[in-house]
Amino acid sequence: MMLRSWNMFFLISCLSLSIYAQDPWIIRADHPDPANYYGITVANGMIGIVSSPAPFKVKEVVLAGAYDLYGRGRVSNFLRSFNLLNMSLDLEGQPVDADHVQHFTQKLDMRQGAFTTTFSVGDKADVTYTYYALRQLPFTVLMDVQIQPKRDIVVSGASVMEAPDALRDVENYYNEIDRPHVLISLLTSTAKSPTGKLLMCASNTFLFEELHGQEPRVIHEMWDNNRHLMKFSKALQAGQSYRFSIIGTSITSAHHDDPLNEAERLTIYAKLQGRERLLKLHREAWDELWTSDIQIEGDPQSQQDVHSMLYHLYSFTREGTALSPSPMGLSGLGYNGHVFWDAELWMYPALLVMHPELAKSMVEYRFERLAAARRNAFANGFKGAMFPWESAATGVEETPVWALSGPFEHHITGCVAHAAWLYYCVTQDKQWLHEKGWPLLSGTADFWVSRVERSGPGHYDIRNVVAADEWAENVDNNAFTNAIARANLNYAVKAAGILGLPANPEWQEVAENIPILKMDDGVTREHASYQGEGIKQADVNLLAYPLHEVTDPVSIRRDLDYYQKRVPDAGTPAMTQAVFATLYARLGDRDQAFHWFRDAYLPNLNPPFRVIAETKGGTNPYFATGAGGVLQSVLMGFGGLEITDEGIIQLNSVLPTSWHSLKITGVGTQKATYMVKGDR
Repeated sequence: MMLRSWNMFFLISCLSLSIYAQDPWIIRADHPDPANYYGITVANGMIGIVSSPAPFKVKEVVLAGAYDLYGRGRVSNFLRSFNLLNMSLDLEGQPVDADHVQHFTQKLDMRQGAFTTTFSVGDKADVTYTYYALRQLPFTVLMDVQIQPKRDIVVSGASVMEAPDALRDVENYYNEIDRPHVLISLLTSTAKSPTGKLLMCASNTFLFEELHGQEPRVIHEMWDNNRHLMKFSKALQAGQSYRFSIIGTSITSAHHDDPLNEAERLTIYAKLQGRERLLKLHREAWDELWTSDIQIEGDPQSQQDVHSMLYHLYSFTREGTALSPSPMGLSGLGYNGHVFWDAELWMYPALLVMHPELAKSMVEYRFERLAAARRNAFANGFKGAMFPWESAATGVEETPVWALSGPFEHHITGCVAHAAWLYYCVTQDKQWLHEKGWPLLSGTADFWVSRVERSGPGHYDIRNVVAADEWAENVDNNAFTNAIARANLNYAVKAAGILGLPANPEWQEVAENIPILKMDDGVTREHASYQGEGIKQADVNLLAYPLHEVTDPVSIRRDLDYYQKRVPDAGTPAMTQAVFATLYARLGDRDQAFHWFRDAYLPNLNPPFRVIAETKGGTNPYFATGAGGVLQSVLMGFGGLEITDEGIIQLNSVLPTSWHSLKITGVGTQKATYMVKGDR
């Protein structure tokens, strides 16, 4: 692929997507165009809220781990949860909507996990509202509303609880709990998921700043079966700033045995914590996350974009769960919310070096579904554990039947083992390795021993797979599949040695005899029948990083030069170019590395918040897979970080010419800091 002129594209991108690109933490949009608007997500690893260009509306609420069988593909899909933050506001009886507001501005504060909208309503009032997915409370959200009257007015505010169309058997409740020190008005709804498998519940309440007994009177109204509200009115004087909040909880029977009562309990708990304490704990939690940071000096736009990528990965994962993010995280229903290799190979490494406790949840997700992987291997005639290409709640295969990747894209099993081994390498946690790493590594190694086909003494083929390059279907001896299988087998042998356990002797034998094919000119052949076709995504180049199957710089560059020319400009996912960037940085080629760094995501950005789509010109953000790939190009490419069997080290590296320095803080379990200085 020929290098393109990026100067003009980069300038146009910056001007069209944000004129506040210099701020490292704030992504701001003035007067966003509703017809060309791609929402940005506020999330806490469990609940995601996607923004809308309409005042007091959010596009959707997504809850991690909530799946049911409905929609396309006859497989489990993510479910939209109750929209528990939508509200309405009337000023002097006039609804506040897009037709009646001026100076409309929205901004995401990545530092504090807060999304704020401000606008004016004629000569009546200035309005600001901010919502949060509270980091310290996994199922709870908070919205602050502040009104600054320009003249004496009467304000009417309503919290509107609405059920998504896919849910059924909606039940609406309103309850008031009156105590001497507090009055709690609970707006609550429940519904069944499409098949009735899950009970989905949400509850919210107002937080007023008035003393108990002086707060506005709350009235409940039932609109229809799927929607009800609670509202209040307040007379305000000119210049009298007024603030109220809505606190709410969304939870399902996938998360709790009694979700209806728990939704109300958690809402009551949050209300009686009080607004100030809730925000204090939320900000402290984000402060802790940002102790692990990437700081770029000299390129403000790259700094903001890298912060956005890191912010989204932090937002889509959570410590202490057994959940793993889908390609679109909690930004919507993309890819049905399923978990692919996107998690292990693309998002996981950046999270592992920055916050091992977040990455641990992703490995735990696979460990808890190990029994399902063993059943999957059995059903396909193999031994050991065979992980599904698409996984959801239970760990069974969830790929739609029309996609051949379900039965054939077997490299996912090696990717799961790769993630497990890297977790041990970074943490050096032998107890974890014994209890959870070893079952994963040994089970997946046993799968590969049964998966290979003996083709004579000392030759073991892996036939009939969908390659990592998914345009190559039902091919033999795919480079990445074979290399990840070899790595998986070697990881199991190493783990056995560390733990003093017997290793299956076939692991080493098979690993040494799985072929990695070459062309006549020494280029690694993608698969046995490959003849130079275009490729959808990185495959062969992954053998150099992260697998270290190809280590000679001459060979790495030869493979790069060959395959980068076979990636078309359209239709390929963002992480492919990120691998090129990582490898060129490690080879010391700063110009090529920076070119591919930018090519990995700049053409994929959508307005007004620079959210990343899967492909160039795509419209399906937020593509967390691509963000994970680009972050690896920064951390492991420009930053030179390397995960070895003994932990994290730093290799020699180069920076783009415009980057004066790169500082990576809070790395690994030691919370180390690594610095790279540019050539100035």
